[in-house]
Amino acid sequence: MGKLHINILDTSFTIQADEEEEYLKKLLTYYEKITEDIKKIPSVKLPIQNSILAGIMLCDELYKEKSKLLAITKGKTLPSQNSDNDKEINSRTLDMINKIDKVL
Repeated sequence: MGKLHINILDTSFTIQADEEEEYLKKLLTYYEKITEDIKKIPSVKLPIQNSILAGIMLCDELYKEKSKLLAITKGKTLPSQNSDNDKEINSRTLDMINKIDKVL
């Protein structure tokens, strides 16, 4: 069981999880990298926007990886990077970003 102190996006707290502390630190480092990349987007000014976009990006990554795994386990060929499903996901993500920009 591991503990991890998180201090990111103007928020600070500690979590405890069944995972090892080293693993939790790797996850946090990965998340921090994503949020740092998002900070470079000029229209993203608030920590909540950064967090939401990071979550969407992580969901997109997870969805693509699960799709690949499912295709492998079912013996199908892997979909290309530019499949219709990927285009739809990318389009919806960009639509959400544009809606957030309009609210600001």
